[in-house]
Amino acid sequence: MTVTRINHFEAKQDSINKLDAFMEKVVAKVRTLPGCRSVRLLRSVENRAHLAIVEEWDSIEAHQKAATTIPPDELSQVKALIAKPPVGEYYQ
Repeated sequence: MTVTRINHFEAKQDSINKLDAFMEKVVAKVRTLPGCRSVRLLRSVENRAHLAIVEEWDSIEAHQKAATTIPPDELSQVKALIAKPPVGEYYQ
C-alpha cells in the first residue's frame, strides 16, 4: 500500500531563496530513489518562508531507507537555513 509523506519547512527570513534552491536539488534526487512514486516541492502563497515537500512512496520502509541516502553534510546545510525543525507525517 502506498504512503504519502508531507514535510513542512520554515526558512529563516534571510535564507528563503537558499532553502528553496537547496530543496529543488533534494526533490530532484529523491525523484530518482527506489520506491519513490512522486515528489513535489510546494511554496506557500501566504508566507514565502514556508515550503512543503509532498512525497508518495511504495511504503514507509522505502521512504525511511531513502532518507538514509542524504549525506550528513547536506543535512547540516539545511539546519543553517531553517528557522525551526521541520515537521513531517505519513498519510494514507
